[in-house]
Amino acid sequence: MIKFEDIQVKYGETIVVDNLNLHIKKGEFFTLLGASGCGKTTTLRALAGFLTPSKGKIYVDGKEIMDVPVEKRGIGVIFQNYALFPTMSVYENIAFGLKVRKLKKDEIDKSVKNVADMVELSREQIRKNVSQLSGGQQQRVAIARALVNNPYILLLDEPLSNLDAKLRKQLRIELKRIQQNFHITSVYVTHDQDEALTLSDRIAVFNNGKIEQVGTPNELYNEAKTEYVCNFIGEVSRLGTEVIKHVNKVHGENILREDANSYIRTEKVEITRVMEGMTELEAEVINREFYGTHIMYTYKILDSTIKSFVKENGLPGLNIGDKAKVYMNPRYIMQY
Repeated sequence: MIKFEDIQVKYGETIVVDNLNLHIKKGEFFTLLGASGCGKTTTLRALAGFLTPSKGKIYVDGKEIMDVPVEKRGIGVIFQNYALFPTMSVYENIAFGLKVRKLKKDEIDKSVKNVADMVELSREQIRKNVSQLSGGQQQRVAIARALVNNPYILLLDEPLSNLDAKLRKQLRIELKRIQQNFHITSVYVTHDQDEALTLSDRIAVFNNGKIEQVGTPNELYNEAKTEYVCNFIGEVSRLGTEVIKHVNKVHGENILREDANSYIRTEKVEITRVMEGMTELEAEVINREFYGTHIMYTYKILDSTIKSFVKENGLPGLNIGDKAKVYMNPRYIMQY
């Protein structure tokens, strides 16, 4: 469907994306994930046609699109700041692209109302000026305006970043529902790993203008190929050499490399022995954070500071300074 081949993008003499090779499948919800300045938005802009790469080619359905004008690429874009026309009504904002294409008035009316229904904007809301709407409603208008032109590809550049946490979670569900209903190939840019994990079919993790790993959310979380991906996706604790030596000693063999950088995910550190083969470690509680649904404990274990969370069940838990035993399975320890 979408193919980036040896793409390089430069701003002046600075290379911001280098040797990018990526394939996005038809109908996929594909996310470009990374920290600020890593090249993900630049990659999106190159696909949209807002900038021209200094090297490489971009293909859609096997056809090179580098020389295709922006307006003829069949691409809809939803921006971080919505980019709505503040003096127009919701209806006029959604209809704008259709009017530019000189569609008949009744066709425009039908299309606007159909897409408004899809994103759950009421007839009353579409008559209002966009400045009268909440941030979440304005985001729905931006989505509707992009979708009303039936784009072949939908690009979303951090579309939820200006919303509060609760509304972001609600609109994540809406975005996925709309994308699935339209069966539209979508490329989503975010620095938020939770968004990426919950929305995506596949994810490309960017780091300094290059892709560290491409995979499903499960693959990136449980089978991180690089130390960067391991640290960027989810929460991990780094295990010191003394912990690794203890694990090897308990199991009577060198099942882990003692010279590697070793990590374990927070939820893989248990306070009970839940399966055979787990290693027991003596721990001291050095911090306790209450989150309502769970408590996050931080332990001092040999030469390491290790976190784990325990579901809140209303019973008295551990306090700072308490001694405890924790357990971990060596197979969940990631080494690089």
